[in-house]
Amino acid sequence: MYPARSLVRSIGTTGSALLACTLLASLPTPAAETTADARNWPQFRGPGGVGVAPASAGPAIPREWNEQTILWKTAIPGLGHSSPIVWGDRIFLTTAIEGEAIPGAQAPVHTLGGQEFKHPDAVGADKEHTLQVLALEAATGKILWTQTSFQGRVFDDRHRASSYASPTPVTDGERVYAYFGSEGTYAYDFAGKLVWSRDIGDIKAVGLGVASSPVLWRDLLLVQADEDSGEASFIVALDRRTGAEVWRKPRPVQVSWTTPTLIAAPDGTEQLLTAGNEYLIAYDPASGSELWRTKGLDSNAIHTPLQSGSTVVFSAGYPKKNVLALELPKQGDLTGGEPFSWTYDKGTAYVPSNLIYDGLLYLVNDSGILTCLDARTGELVYEGGRPAEQGRFTASPTLVDGAILLISRDGDATFVKPGRQHEILASTSIDEPVAASPAVAGGRLYVRGEQHLYAIGAR
Repeated sequence: MYPARSLVRSIGTTGSALLACTLLASLPTPAAETTADARNWPQFRGPGGVGVAPASAGPAIPREWNEQTILWKTAIPGLGHSSPIVWGDRIFLTTAIEGEAIPGAQAPVHTLGGQEFKHPDAVGADKEHTLQVLALEAATGKILWTQTSFQGRVFDDRHRASSYASPTPVTDGERVYAYFGSEGTYAYDFAGKLVWSRDIGDIKAVGLGVASSPVLWRDLLLVQADEDSGEASFIVALDRRTGAEVWRKPRPVQVSWTTPTLIAAPDGTEQLLTAGNEYLIAYDPASGSELWRTKGLDSNAIHTPLQSGSTVVFSAGYPKKNVLALELPKQGDLTGGEPFSWTYDKGTAYVPSNLIYDGLLYLVNDSGILTCLDARTGELVYEGGRPAEQGRFTASPTLVDGAILLISRDGDATFVKPGRQHEILASTSIDEPVAASPAVAGGRLYVRGEQHLYAIGAR
C-alpha cells in the first residue's frame, strides 16, 4: 500500500490547488498532434501545451495595454479559471454559475490516510450550479453561442477561491471538448451542437474540485483523474468522435490537479507524461500501457511535465519545492534506483507552472520571481528575477513575441527578456483580477479576467 504521506498537511488554507489552470510548458513536439499555427491556440497553454506562442507574420503583441491596444472586452457570466482556447475566428471557454442553495445537499465524505478529511475551504456542494461552454467571435468578442452542459446539484465541493470551470477545453478544429470532472465530458461542434457527452465517473478531489485539462492524441481524448487517497484514481482515453471509452488505467497516486504532457521521446516513442505525489508515470497514449515509472514529487502535483530535448522535468511547489529531471529514454520500474539527472529544491510556486525556452528552464514562484536553470544540467543561471509589481501569481508564464509574459492576480503584467540575465522589457496592467493563463493567436493576446475576456493587439 503506497503512503498518503503528504496531502493532509500539504493542502493548506492559504492557496487554491484548483487554480491549477496554469501549468508547465515545453518546446513543441509532434506527439501533441496539434497545429503549431499562429492562428490557433487549441488547448491549455497553446500548441503542444508548451506555453510558447508560434511566431506570427503580423504586428507584435503590444506591451502597453490601454484604450488603443485593448481591442475589445466581453463580459463573461459566472466564474471560470479555465483558459480561453482559439481556432481561427472562434474562441471557446467555460464558466460556472452558482445558483440557489439545495436543502440537505452535501459533499461526499473524503478520506486521506485512512481517516476522514474535511478541508476548511471546501464549499459549493450545497448549491445548484450551471456549467457552460461559450463560443465568441475573435474579431469582435461577440458571444456566438452558449451551451449549458450541466445544471443541478454537483457531486462535490470546490475550493472557495476556485471554480467548477477550472479545466481548460481543447479543440481539434472540428469540435470543442469540455471536461467538468464528475459533472461530465462534452463535445460540441463549432455551431454549438452537442455531438456527445460522457460520464467518466465521480471524482473525489478532497473537496477542492478538479483542474486537470484534457489533451488530444490522434483520435483519443485523454483525461487524468486522480482522487483523494488514490484508491480510485485513473487515466482514461475516449474516442474523440463518439465519446466511447477506449481504455482506462488505474493510477496508484493520490489527488492531483496536473495536466499530462504528450512528448516524442528520443527513442521514437510517443509518451504521455503524468505527475503525481507518489509516482511519475509515462504511458503509451495508444493503449494506456505503462512505459516507465519512478518515485514521485512527494508534494501536490499541479505543474505539468516539461520536455527539452532528451530531458524531461517534473516540479511541484507545495508543501515541498521540488524540481526533478530525467534523461530519456527510460524503461520499466525505476523506483528502486536514482533515476534523476539533477534535482533542485527552490524557486517553484504552488499553482503557476514553469516554462522552457531555448534550453533554459524558467521557474516562477508565487510572487512572480523567476529562477533560471539550464534545462539539461540543472546549472543555476540566475535567481531573484522580480516582476515589475509585487503580487500573487496563479497564471503561468507565456512566451509572447520574444518575451516572457507574467500576469499577477491583480492584473499587473511584466514582460521579461528570455536569456541568461534577468531584464524587464515592459510592464502594464488591466483593471481586473486574473487567475487564468492567457492565449495567443492571430496576432492577439487573450486575457481572461474575473469578469471579462480581453483581446489585446495592434489596431
